Amino acid sequence: MSEKVNSYDEAVIKLKERQNGGIFGNCYAVCLHNSDFIIGEVFAKREGLDTYSVGWNFNLNYGGNGHATEAAKELFRYLFEKDARRIYAYAEADNISSQKVCERLGMRKEGLFLEFISFINNPDGTPYYENTYQYAILKKEWKNS
Repeated sequence: MSEKVNSYDEAVIKLKERQNGGIFGNCYAVCLHNSDFIIGEVFAKREGLDTYSVGWNFNLNYGGNGHATEAAKELFRYLFEKDARRIYAYAEADNISSQKVCERLGMRKEGLFLEFISFINNPDGTPYYENTYQYAILKKEWKNS
């Protein structure tokens, strides 16, 4: 669930895209408890009648403290209470932190997509394609967890 930006200006452009729904659907800022300090975001996009694609991006300085798991858990609760039957997420093969978040949320690993997506380029300028896992959970699995 990584989306890398290389400058402040790129970050502003990405935020403006998210404010308008953009390709990520609905985005929600994640702040530290008792603070307005934003440390990340979670997002959900409806894919069909009752399925959502979800993801999260967090400041690396706040990793390893359970913030992503806590925020995603609340997002899942909201989506399942709303109308979701199935929620899925992607995690790059080298993004162990996001894989662990998916597993803590009770999601099952459904498959590995080889050379699925590119966020960065190789030194020669060609796209670097990352291997990506897909995780998912059904509403009935969430209720039983």
